[in-house]
Amino acid sequence: MSPITVVEGRRLPLTNLDKVLYAETGTTKGEVVHYCTTTAEPLLAHLHDRPLSFLRYPDGPDGQRFFTKNVPPGTPSWVKTCEVPHSTSGPTRQALLQDLPSLVWAANLVVELHTPQWTCRAPGTADRLVLDLDPGEPATVVECCTAAQWLHERLAADGLEVFAKTSGSKGLHLVVPIEPTPSERATAYARTLAVEAARALPDLVVHKMTKALRPGKVFIDFSQNAAAKTTAVAYTLRARATPTVSAPVTWDEIADCRDPEQLSFLFGEIGPRIEHYGDLHAPLLDPDRARPLP
Repeated sequence: MSPITVVEGRRLPLTNLDKVLYAETGTTKGEVVHYCTTTAEPLLAHLHDRPLSFLRYPDGPDGQRFFTKNVPPGTPSWVKTCEVPHSTSGPTRQALLQDLPSLVWAANLVVELHTPQWTCRAPGTADRLVLDLDPGEPATVVECCTAAQWLHERLAADGLEVFAKTSGSKGLHLVVPIEPTPSERATAYARTLAVEAARALPDLVVHKMTKALRPGKVFIDFSQNAAAKTTAVAYTLRARATPTVSAPVTWDEIADCRDPEQLSFLFGEIGPRIEHYGDLHAPLLDPDRARPLP
């Protein structure tokens, strides 16, 4: 029988806690669940009211991985859900992680957590803009940092604040709080920025997804602003060889980055970073920080 834990009055079966998920570091499922509970305050803040898409990897990153947006079978009745419209298939229901019991339930499934740039209160109306900087080998996050600094200045010229985090994989995510705007308009503006960056930094940046163009360059993926697209949320663990996290970083860290290891953070490093910096992405939660797109 699976052990039962009680989280804020909710009874939860937790399975296979001794199972090693990350072979390279020997990280167990129990440690993954523990990470989610100790990082719950900022993680839940960035998940609040955003319908979840899950990348599940129950046997670790080397096992089967599958992406799901629908509410998983067996979801407890107390996990909140929301109806999400889809232009082709009709509305579906997706999970919301609004409290600690729901987060522990999701952690027990072993998941990456992905959200759209809008909340369930206004589907398809973005309150964040995201730029995903993805390096093509042999480029690394170091090259992403150069592109990020150009984009930081360009967005500031339009009166927009920019907050950065590692993707938890190879690149960077730039996130901008914006006044509510249709996702189509946010996508168009993000595309304009990507095109401008490619023109200004032709030896470094590409804005087209064509694989032949990407070796040694930084691809600026603006498409994640589309209403149907999602991005890994801040503080989520990633299904990589080691338990890396999509971690908020400072602009000084980006300016000082000379080696990819400087911007690669394992889950055990996140607690001390939060103690030192607080939640670097907390301003994204303040509606007064949002600005209109030009």
